[in-house]
Amino acid sequence: MSALMGQMMQMPLLISSLVQHAARHSGDTEIVSKRVEGDIHRTTWAGVERRSRQLAQAFDRLGCAAGDRIGTLAWNGYRHLEIYYGASGSGRVCHTINPRLFPEQIVWIANDAADTVLMFDLNFLPLIEKIAPELKTVKHFVLMTDRAHMPAASTLPNLLCYEELVEAENGDYRWPQFDENTASSICYTSGTTGHPKGAVYSHRSSLLHAYASALPDAMNCSTRDVILPVVPMFHVNAWGLPYSAALVGCKLVFPGPHLDGKSLFELFENEKVTFSAGVPTVWLGLLTYMKANQLKFSSFKRTVIGGAACPPAMMKTLQDDFGVEVIHAWGMTELSPLGTLSKLMSKHDTLDKDAQQRLLEKQGRVIYGIDMAITDDDGHALPWDGQATGNLVVKGGWVISSYFGRAESPLISVDGDPGWFPTGDVASIDPDGFMQITDRSKDVIKSGGEWISSIDLENIAMAHPAVHEAAAIACKHPKWDERPMLVVVLKPGASATREDILGFFDGRIAKWQIPDDVVFTADIPHTATGKIQKLKLREQFKDHQLPAA
Repeated sequence: MSALMGQMMQMPLLISSLVQHAARHSGDTEIVSKRVEGDIHRTTWAGVERRSRQLAQAFDRLGCAAGDRIGTLAWNGYRHLEIYYGASGSGRVCHTINPRLFPEQIVWIANDAADTVLMFDLNFLPLIEKIAPELKTVKHFVLMTDRAHMPAASTLPNLLCYEELVEAENGDYRWPQFDENTASSICYTSGTTGHPKGAVYSHRSSLLHAYASALPDAMNCSTRDVILPVVPMFHVNAWGLPYSAALVGCKLVFPGPHLDGKSLFELFENEKVTFSAGVPTVWLGLLTYMKANQLKFSSFKRTVIGGAACPPAMMKTLQDDFGVEVIHAWGMTELSPLGTLSKLMSKHDTLDKDAQQRLLEKQGRVIYGIDMAITDDDGHALPWDGQATGNLVVKGGWVISSYFGRAESPLISVDGDPGWFPTGDVASIDPDGFMQITDRSKDVIKSGGEWISSIDLENIAMAHPAVHEAAAIACKHPKWDERPMLVVVLKPGASATREDILGFFDGRIAKWQIPDDVVFTADIPHTATGKIQKLKLREQFKDHQLPAA
């Protein structure tokens, strides 16, 4: 007996359909970019779609085949957006590379992906000239600028001008139709241990992610929004915002490399930004500038903060002092990246403000398309009681099943159910499905057999009025194996002693979890995506002697 099949049109979920939709139905909506060259550039969704088609023609002329990787080292801007759509939409693979990585890592990633074209912003020209001889597969180097800003001379062979490439084409190009499971883009993990690994997204997975992330209980994007992605387009495709913005047809504002507090604030105000997304370190700089100059936002209403746990003190400052709703989120490169976002349910309306805030400080609930569980070390599921902590595992339509060029699968079984991706995070989940990251598995502090959350310690320290940033790491201890210590950066002009900081923990956490020591430093090392480099801190303080009890 054969099943009755639906009689619906077969329309593959392709990235080109997003920019086509935006151009057709929101064609005059602005795309604003603060360029590397320093000026403000304005275009529209219709303009981006037309130039993306011209760029697709240029890739044809350069001899780029379907599936060829188009590498970028670029900031957030309209040209980068055109590459997103011109490369993926024409059947090539958009490969964004993080320019903040060490040159050796950039070379390794470009070679691993086998990029055939490398497109880069003006201020990365010296870097590319330096590493070009080591790039084994790149056939074409394209400087993302116009003829007026091209260098008089370059060591790069046949350096191409982006604007000349685009303007040489007539745009008479029809977006091709192909299997929606075709690769659309590649993003590499930050590679804190060993070489970075490539996550290859499909057109289907990227479209599903865009739909889900725009939902009301996620980023709540609409055509009425003005979105400024502070998160870079080289950091997991700016968390999918260039796709979600096209899906709803809203205004996009790009800051380019101008990420200091003054530049961001002026762009937020001048363009009437309503929504943004970024890692905590960026908001630290913006809030410091605004407080120093007694400034307020006029249009900015909500932000998604992820990439690292948002300190509750920062969330409170944004909400209480500046009227900005903070949506705490969690994700990974391997999840495209969104997994959970923290939004209250209707049942929580009757809770008092403090209880609501405690929920919002968690990483939140999954959005449709993702499932999650916590397990013990033997792969058995643990209860969702808000108390049990275990290894966080996920599965879903935009979760990787394997890494690029690697035969082995990272997936595991949970109670005999196969296909779960181990995130490396340690978490708890409450009965309502609110997940809270308590640590990275490699960062958890194990004192006398008991776990201490480094994130809890950092959140408390960050609430101290003199603390700008804090990191908690484990130090060796002769009796307890490990004990926590704090590395602290003070705010400019602020002062505090070791005793001041440790005294601040009294009554806020169990006494046995209070750090044994505090070390003050001028700065804390971060990864290229803004996360604290715990590995580097542990190496730096591996011989640190904790004070006697």
